[in-house]
Amino acid sequence: MCGIVGYVGYRKAVPVLLHGLQRLEYRGYDSAGIAVLDSEKKKIVVEKQVGKIKDLQEHLWGKDINGNIGIAHTRWATHGPPSIENAHPHTSQKDEFAVVHNGIIENYAQLKEELIKKGYVFKSQTDTEVVAHLLEEYYQDNLLNTVLKIAKMIEGAYAIGIISTLEPDKIVALRKGSPLIVGLGENENFIASDIPAVLEYTKKFITLDDEEIAVITKDKVEIYNIKGEKVEKKPFTVNWDIAAAEKGGYKHFMLKEIYEQPKTITDTISGFFSDLNNPVYKEMKNIESIVIIACGTSYHAGLVGKFWIEKYAKIPVIVDYASEFRYRDFPVNEKTLVIAISQSGETADTRFAAIDAKKKGAKVLSIVNVVGSSLSRESDFVIYTYCGPEIGVAATKTFTAQLVTLFLFAVKSGFERGYISQEDFEKIHHDVNSLPSLVNEVLKEDKNIENISYKYHNAKDFLFLGRGINYPIAFEGALKLKEISYIHAEGYPAGEMKHGPIALIDETLPVVCIIPKDSLYEKMISNIQEVKARKGIVIAVTDSEDKEVVSLSDNIIKIPSVKNENLYPILSVIPLQLLAYHIATILGKDVDQPRNLAKTVTVE
Repeated sequence: MCGIVGYVGYRKAVPVLLHGLQRLEYRGYDSAGIAVLDSEKKKIVVEKQVGKIKDLQEHLWGKDINGNIGIAHTRWATHGPPSIENAHPHTSQKDEFAVVHNGIIENYAQLKEELIKKGYVFKSQTDTEVVAHLLEEYYQDNLLNTVLKIAKMIEGAYAIGIISTLEPDKIVALRKGSPLIVGLGENENFIASDIPAVLEYTKKFITLDDEEIAVITKDKVEIYNIKGEKVEKKPFTVNWDIAAAEKGGYKHFMLKEIYEQPKTITDTISGFFSDLNNPVYKEMKNIESIVIIACGTSYHAGLVGKFWIEKYAKIPVIVDYASEFRYRDFPVNEKTLVIAISQSGETADTRFAAIDAKKKGAKVLSIVNVVGSSLSRESDFVIYTYCGPEIGVAATKTFTAQLVTLFLFAVKSGFERGYISQEDFEKIHHDVNSLPSLVNEVLKEDKNIENISYKYHNAKDFLFLGRGINYPIAFEGALKLKEISYIHAEGYPAGEMKHGPIALIDETLPVVCIIPKDSLYEKMISNIQEVKARKGIVIAVTDSEDKEVVSLSDNIIKIPSVKNENLYPILSVIPLQLLAYHIATILGKDVDQPRNLAKTVTVE
């Protein structure tokens, strides 16, 4: 949620800040603003606007705002509704400090009350404004020391950027529980919530850890811990091209990312096999149980992963919502492996649940897409997916990469535990290598899926059904449709249909049935017959050409057959991504930035 950009260097700050905010639009927001420090006049110029970045740009049109240092922000309303007053940046009473903030300050009400008693007047309803006034209240000739002091006073999760007329050559940034990176340039440096914000200026970054503070000028970056001790941080270099964060001729990022899946699957397979000496595999011989924790789409990946791990590694697996796992007293120990799945590696619920499990003695393996993310650094082991930046809020390419990673992890673990022979391991490797070309075959159904979308885009409800390893894909298909089209949709294991959902079926309800020619094919045929007996509309996702499927289905979306039926989920989800995309675009929805959603949820 929210986005932070900061710049200090030789360029005019305003264009850099605005470009950075545009790169962070995928995070979800309702207002935006910038604060630029004019060092000659020793004045902070603040401009804010409710709405999109383009509204802020139009507001700034023709205004000559000088200054080579500034901070900017896109806000997601928490404390107080979207408004100019509540938009960031916030300034102190004497306008000597400007602050941007992601996260939640949990004790802001108490701090606010104390500041009001001291004569401070609040202009907004936000928790953030207390930080600006605290800086003014406690400043004594050194901004770093002031930040160290107030960092011990504020409670909660936060990433904060600060500029001040009193020390007009620097940005001070602090982080606890909310992501913040420092970009390193030549005679310029940056802060940002995420790498794409400043990727066109630098590929060298430092990730701030919790309770670390960065003091940034155009010439240097110094990192301190909460005790004021200097910390040496090793920069890392990203191999993304800026083009990876651009649409590349596609109408939307989501469509581009759907079509990138052959490449991202290829890269993830290559990355996995280059890391076969990962120490987690030696640990697998000692593991007696596995708990997978995740949220949203990553949770659905975990549900599929459960099938694979239990099949190949012969270890019992529990899959739980990270937001629920940490609030129940689940027994784990040193023989438990907790697999935490998060695209960003910053998802608050998943991170905190993993940390809690680790404190209880469990080993933690994270599956993440972002190198250097908080979760990856807090885990005992990490396996990366190799997707590059995913800008669309609705996850697509990162989901299939998570599936590929979980599948390969299960197979490799089974090999290490002696349940899979070398010959079988190599055969499965060969099967997996065929996935990118098979995904390309699925993408050829795009026009057919678009035509189906035109037929049913006015439906008020959808039902998605699957059996066995494909039922989590029904969950994911329903989630995708809900996320970007705002149509009510439910996913169910098809065997559960008779236990309630069958009451919903009538001639107006499209039912998407995932029915590959696998060991549960006949069972799914029976479920489709039950749908048709109640006049439901059947959209079949299948590789079968049996007359029975053809006669029972109102619409068919073809997927290619695979030798290993365990790989069907990776193929069957892609038509569901395209179905959601086309229905949403036909309805005129903003598929890349759906309402009320954020790419990275960094608060509980």
